[in-house]
Amino acid sequence: MLKGLRDRLLRRKGPVVPVIRMSGAIGAVPGRRGGIDMQTLAGPIEAAFSNRRAKAVALSINSPGGSPVQSSLIASRIRRLAAEKELPVIAFVEDIAASGGYWLALAADEIFVDASSIVGSIGVISAGFGFTEAIARLGIERRAHTTGPAKGMFDPFRPESEADVRILKELQGDIFAAFRNHVSERRGPAIRAGDEELFSGRVWSGSRAVELGLADAIGDLHGEMRRRFGEHVRLVALNPRRSWLQRRLGIGGDRQGDLARSLVATIEERLLYNRFGL
Repeated sequence: MLKGLRDRLLRRKGPVVPVIRMSGAIGAVPGRRGGIDMQTLAGPIEAAFSNRRAKAVALSINSPGGSPVQSSLIASRIRRLAAEKELPVIAFVEDIAASGGYWLALAADEIFVDASSIVGSIGVISAGFGFTEAIARLGIERRAHTTGPAKGMFDPFRPESEADVRILKELQGDIFAAFRNHVSERRGPAIRAGDEELFSGRVWSGSRAVELGLADAIGDLHGEMRRRFGEHVRLVALNPRRSWLQRRLGIGGDRQGDLARSLVATIEERLLYNRFGL
């Protein structure tokens, strides 16, 4: 399908800008509608950089974040192909590029935002619930047997321990360090904010993000591409292709299981957006 699209484009004249759309929470969740992960984006990314008439590759981003691993994998693939094909990559933030969403934007050579976009949240968060008092009131006894003291860490049905928190903080510290290094490497001297403010985990409006050097300018995809490549530039959307069953039902092959997973994933994604008032 993607190869056929590339072939048709090559037979037409004029500059081409492939557009990779990244919308939703980041992470591989079976059965979820949309979302962002390496498996679903691998094809569109390869197709975008394989277009011989491409003048640039655009990323259209609208994500509240999610998996740091998937964010890193996708961004690394984009940077590798950009270097191989010697193509500039330009990111356009819609409503939000927060946390892992901003990590994706950093894969671009330039970042454009709307004045009201939400940008930032450079940090790591882990959240959960504790049910120890609830099960005690219900007279439920929790039984768990592990081969090591850390194997059952953060079991929501047992009290939180200081040892578990120390392990989590160590893990978060490693991921946070990678995020900080990525921001410093990609934005470098453009940053006009101190580390205390930049890495506080807060978010900024698009206009403020430009002032701080987190983004380069206010602009939109269509307007900026026409300004650079002319009125006849063709923006070619390369989105993940779903199977017939997924298109009909919005899910995968295991209908009942996928419905449940899709519902949970949708709720989790909605909570991510709600953190930023969206």
